[in-house]
Amino acid sequence: MRGGCLCGQVRFEADAPLRDVVACHCTQCRKTSGHFWAATSVPHDRFRLTESTGLRWFQSSDIARRGFCGTCGSSLFWEPVGENRISIAAGALEGPTGLKIIENSCLEDKGDYYDISTA
Repeated sequence: MRGGCLCGQVRFEADAPLRDVVACHCTQCRKTSGHFWAATSVPHDRFRLTESTGLRWFQSSDIARRGFCGTCGSSLFWEPVGENRISIAAGALEGPTGLKIIENSCLEDKGDYYDISTA
């Protein structure tokens, strides 16, 4: 599967299978994405950057850093410290992906301007 940022200065490939999408509604994820963070995940050995000119990293907490494009501002990655995986913004993938949202996390922090209906 391929994907990248809006301007193309960050491009990547990830080999299947990718985890289905988890939507995180925590305050950090809402602030970095502008709504909520919806991401898939893959082990590092199945992930490759094919273009990284624009890639910048921000250490957002003690447990993770976030990758984004420094040129166009696209939020792309969430990488937990000490784990062998990287989370990838589902919206950055080129479709069709065959993925679906399987979980909403941190709902206690969700914005008050939207409702979640759970299955």
